[in-house]
Amino acid sequence: MRPTFYIGVHAPLLAKALPNTMLSINALLKRKSCFEVGNWILDSGAFTRISSGQEHLPIDQYASEINRWSKCGNLQAAVSQDYMCEQFILEITGLTVDDHQRLTIERYDALMATNPSVYILPVLQGFTPEEYQSHIQQYGERLTLGAWVGVGSVCKRNKSPIEVLKVLRAIKEVRPDLRLHGFGIKKTALKVPHVAALLATCDSMAWSFAARMEGRDAHSAIEALSYAKSI
Repeated sequence: MRPTFYIGVHAPLLAKALPNTMLSINALLKRKSCFEVGNWILDSGAFTRISSGQEHLPIDQYASEINRWSKCGNLQAAVSQDYMCEQFILEITGLTVDDHQRLTIERYDALMATNPSVYILPVLQGFTPEEYQSHIQQYGERLTLGAWVGVGSVCKRNKSPIEVLKVLRAIKEVRPDLRLHGFGIKKTALKVPHVAALLATCDSMAWSFAARMEGRDAHSAIEALSYAKSI
């Protein structure tokens, strides 16, 4: 079964032309007015912020932004503020996988305590399959039956789909009921049938990068739609 694909975009102007969109809070912080959009997910901008040595937005500010933008289109979820576990990220923060898993849950709990107006997408973190399984246990009863859950730290592994597959299978082995969202999952991985079958949803901005590298418009809705249809 093909997962629902959310097209990552740089700016809200493009969202109105697309059926399902992923848009980062970083692109909305300076915006004053609402924008046209259909079904969409609000990303926390975690990768951009943490990988550049920044802190997450304060919880109260992020919660306020979520409530504000929930009035635009059909905001299906806002991603919690997670901490990725790739080695280069750990070197930036100076912390361990265990630290990042703990902090990810702490940020989720703090955001949930603000009584957000939309679904908050929890994120599973780790690097080895066993670490993702451990993180599930750490979440405990927070992950209800059939919960929609993000899978972090996989976007850099698209060139090795088998590694993505191992992570997804490990998660499903412990919690087969979870509806998984793959962050930054490209066609390379989705063309592997078992990867696609294990995901309920996923997103990527690979269309924009490919268009730019090939001398086409990296901000074109036509390019975005073409990429989505090719999956």
